[in-house]
Amino acid sequence: MRRIEPEDWYRIRHVGDDVTHVDEPHIEEFYRCNIWHVRGRDRDMLVDSGMGVVSLRENVPQVTEKPCLAVASHTHFDHIGCHHEFTERLVHKAEADLLAEPTRANTLADPYVTDEIFTALPPQPYLSAEYAVAKAPATRLVEDGDVIDLGDRHFEVIHTPGHSPGGIALWEAATGILFSGDIVYDGPLIEDTYHADAADYLASMKRLLDVPVRIVHGGHFPSYDRDRHRAIIRAWLDEKDAGVSAPQG
Repeated sequence: MRRIEPEDWYRIRHVGDDVTHVDEPHIEEFYRCNIWHVRGRDRDMLVDSGMGVVSLRENVPQVTEKPCLAVASHTHFDHIGCHHEFTERLVHKAEADLLAEPTRANTLADPYVTDEIFTALPPQPYLSAEYAVAKAPATRLVEDGDVIDLGDRHFEVIHTPGHSPGGIALWEAATGILFSGDIVYDGPLIEDTYHADAADYLASMKRLLDVPVRIVHGGHFPSYDRDRHRAIIRAWLDEKDAGVSAPQG
């Protein structure tokens, strides 16, 4: 399989609202994390940081133009790989230990990280068998209701356990933007990780259903509007209701 040069690893796209979408196009879509850079007056915010196989700071200029808060929507390998490159790192308190002491098991790198998740490999000396997330202890722990202040922009932390215990979404009421992480996006949702919880997932989805979003930027797959947001969650809830009410054979 061919290898990609570092300067060609990331893809950058401005999506409006002073939000930039960064991703790693040589990773298969199912495993490819959305990295969101948000411009603020006093500081910027990075929501998730990808696999960490190529430096963000060296190859994506936007993330170094201002002080930048690196927020982890949760601590799976595909979302926190470059967090160690930032001096200010935020995570929900329920996953602080994972950000500080990541392993292949607790970040889900095992069993997912193999050459098969790539369409082209990262540059040398990358080897899938030796992939590991670097330690990045949090400098701030957040919980439900906390506010991340960028000066002229304010994002409320919504604790969304279910996919993982410390999952969070970030809600900017002034613009109707929701960064949803991996609790909900427009693609196959993962409900069976080692620390997933079905009851928590249900509660999180019910809570997010009526958030008056204008646009949702998820942890994976394309962004979508309010109608699609409600349709995704309602279909998921209906499926759960059908499963609960189905006759037992």
